[in-house]
Amino acid sequence: MNLDDVDGQPVTTPAVQEPIALPTAFWAFHRLYFRVYQRYAELHLGDKRLAGQVVHEVFMALLYDWNRLMEEASPASSAWAFFKSVVAEELAWQGRGSAMPETAAFDLVLARDLLNSVRDKFAVMESSIGLYAAIARLPERQFDVMVLVYVLGYSLQKTAHVMGVSSATVRSHRDRARKRLARELESSRQERIDE
Repeated sequence: MNLDDVDGQPVTTPAVQEPIALPTAFWAFHRLYFRVYQRYAELHLGDKRLAGQVVHEVFMALLYDWNRLMEEASPASSAWAFFKSVVAEELAWQGRGSAMPETAAFDLVLARDLLNSVRDKFAVMESSIGLYAAIARLPERQFDVMVLVYVLGYSLQKTAHVMGVSSATVRSHRDRARKRLARELESSRQERIDE
């Protein structure tokens, strides 16, 4: 019996397909934005594993529709908007809001090695939660800028690239957000004093 025959029929070997080469621009985009998207998703979802899944799904969807994305006036801005909508959908599906105020405050406490006692840590967390809760109430663009720049620590230029806007636009949103936060936090402080 010939090894190439089974039951008297010739055996055909399935053709091996070469892997599809992904666009170089996609890999560059992935390298630029994956970590930022991952950190942003972790901040809002409060779950590193879930954030990883969501970001992976977003990049697969971007890859699937890559040619259309590249035709957009600002691919980075379109991808950012899509990514944020996926995070919002995940939160809506879970029936909850963003975990950003708690996650950011907790991360801040863990990052402060100089705090010596639990009491000091809780005092910092309490004041930070007020700040992060105020940030969460900002208009969408101001919120994104404050999260990317102050919570996640990205430069104004990197934030502009991620959001697909100019650095001047980021500065403008940052400045308006600072003024709004200052007013809100001062008002809150004054209410506590008056009590």
